[in-house]
Amino acid sequence: MNEKDLKAEEKRLYEEYKQKLADLKKIKKENEAVGQVFTKGLLPIYILYILSLNPSNGNDISHKIGEKTNGLWVPSTGGIYPILKKLEKQGDIIGEWNDPKKKFQKIYTLTKEGRINFESKKKLLKSKIEESLEVFKIIYNDLY
Repeated sequence: MNEKDLKAEEKRLYEEYKQKLADLKKIKKENEAVGQVFTKGLLPIYILYILSLNPSNGNDISHKIGEKTNGLWVPSTGGIYPILKKLEKQGDIIGEWNDPKKKFQKIYTLTKEGRINFESKKKLLKSKIEESLEVFKIIYNDLY
């Protein structure tokens, strides 16, 4: 292989590497986007729903979502606690330590304002969730 051929091969391999790297980044971004539909869109309102049933802590909320979805969606507590903190800051929920001295477990309760906000968000999201389900059905049927 002469110098010219070697440089051409190096360039071709570098371009192939760049393309594969771009493809991997795209796949990662798509996977994150799908996950964000759940974590950013549905998880906050579903947490409010779970808390509308009974006061609970973050770990139990994760387990309850897992039970209700037959294990198909079990959000990590690492994703739940920041949302609980945000909801608490907004006044939608109140978190109280089950033992104020030990601060072992914080129990979250939906506030009156939180219940009103939950019902309002539920109404607003209903048509969007229905549209999403229709889109998923179409895509599923086209692909499979």
